[in-house]
Amino acid sequence: QVQLVESGGGLVQAGGSLRLSCEASGSIFSVNTMGWYRQAPGKQRELVADITRDGSTKYADSVKGRFTISRDNAKNTMYLQMSSLKAEDTGVYYCNTGGVYYQSSHSGRTYRPFDSWGQGTQVTVSS
Repeated sequence: QVQLVESGGGLVQAGGSLRLSCEASGSIFSVNTMGWYRQAPGKQRELVADITRDGSTKYADSVKGRFTISRDNAKNTMYLQMSSLKAEDTGVYYCNTGGVYYQSSHSGRTYRPFDSWGQGTQVTVSS
């Protein structure tokens, strides 16, 4: 199938910056919209930002002007540059994407859809 691996989380002071990465790996045929979500303690998971294959972006109102999402289609990798971090940005950040993967056999390739989540990376902003 397809695995997503996030990296780049950590502890940072308010006003600081972090850059998250999410790499999709496996027998990937195509990747659609990629998104970053976060879950703060005691709260529901929420969309932070997403980006389509052609680069169109969408942001949560709470991060507009501070976060920038980008992707490298050749590497099946997505990034989230976070600046001017606030204590309320603290949480576990997850990446999500869907698309098509393939399985090879003696008779050829079989293509199937996928929707995958990463394991999450902790971001802690101290005030």
